[in-house]
Amino acid sequence: MNDDQIKGKAKDIGGKIQEEVGKVTGSSQQQTEGLSNQAEGKVQEKWGDLKDAVNKGNR
Repeated sequence: MNDDQIKGKAKDIGGKIQEEVGKVTGSSQQQTEGLSNQAEGKVQEKWGDLKDAVNKGNR
């Protein structure tokens, strides 16, 4: 695993938590930010997957 995969997964998990907190507190802004963080995390994680695949192909 590389840094992008780890950071992306962490951001995704953090976004899920933030979304749930928003649901519990009734804050649509928190829910929206949580969903946004999840999307950013997934993109970053996929970027890390791509970098990993390229590095493995160059060995």
